[in-house]
Amino acid sequence: MFGTVFVPTITQRVCQNLSSSDWNYMNVVAPRYRSLSSWLKEIFGETVRKITIDAGLGCPNRDGVMSVRGCAYCNPRGSGTGAWSQGLSVGRQVDEGVEFVSRRYRCKKFIAYFQSFSNTYAEPDRLAALYSEAIRRPEIVGLAVGTRPDCVADEVLDLLAKIARDRLVWLEYGLQSIHERTLELINRGHGPEEFVDAVSRTNQRGIPVVAHLILGLPGETVGDMVETARAVVSLGVHGVKLHPLYVVRGTELERMLVDGLYRPMTQMEAAEATLAVLEVLPRETVIHRITSDPHPEELVAPKWMLDKRSVRSHLERLMQERNSAQGSRHGVGRGKV
Repeated sequence: MFGTVFVPTITQRVCQNLSSSDWNYMNVVAPRYRSLSSWLKEIFGETVRKITIDAGLGCPNRDGVMSVRGCAYCNPRGSGTGAWSQGLSVGRQVDEGVEFVSRRYRCKKFIAYFQSFSNTYAEPDRLAALYSEAIRRPEIVGLAVGTRPDCVADEVLDLLAKIARDRLVWLEYGLQSIHERTLELINRGHGPEEFVDAVSRTNQRGIPVVAHLILGLPGETVGDMVETARAVVSLGVHGVKLHPLYVVRGTELERMLVDGLYRPMTQMEAAEATLAVLEVLPRETVIHRITSDPHPEELVAPKWMLDKRSVRSHLERLMQERNSAQGSRHGVGRGKV
């Protein structure tokens, strides 16, 4: 396999030992899904929080390698904090993050999360330096890397596999939808095949994959969203992030909204779609996110997205009313890739 023998990593052992038999949603007060916070607490026995890092990396869908337009919904400045453009090194971001988050949440362990743009989109030597700087402190017990499935080289996966020997590591791939027509419509710049390939190569190295899925993309039905969820499960992803779609100023999606080509979901529609997807995900799948996190000054619509507490409460109430939970319809039908 790629000419290298990979030893079992801490990451592999954690994921193997914490199987579905170790978790029962009926023993969880709320909510009825396996959240990232609860999973991390299972592993470390205490609260663990993420520290968001902006490494100043780019995106092939914006820098002209593939396109300069970016995805139709994408914030031009990325989903991160903008700390790198403000002159803050990765090490300083970690130091300030540890101080702030530990004081606010009274926790002692953290995950370094490379969030903004594509965080495997650089030469391996540069990435090695950035990752090493992020995990240099003993309080950093894990590393999470967000990226695109079409810009992760084998050399970068090998690098992350080495880090995973003594840290919890996972890779987050933006897929959004398994449907080719949708990926073309939103100018994603890759198809489902690239995601399938990236997941396969990542799984072979024992690194868990988290799939980013957007709910409410133009032209998609709840059935389409469920099919995407079933498809990623069939590929062996470890976790899922669910992002109800919202409109940011200055994007192609805003133009579609103004021209009447797109209508955002209502809060009820978003809850229904989220529940439908959760029901087909296996109970052992870790749910890293169930809502989106727009910047208030940039959000065009829908405005209900700003109240994350209400979004979560609405979903949990719906699950209770229907006596539903993550995995309650897993195995009913099959997705296709």
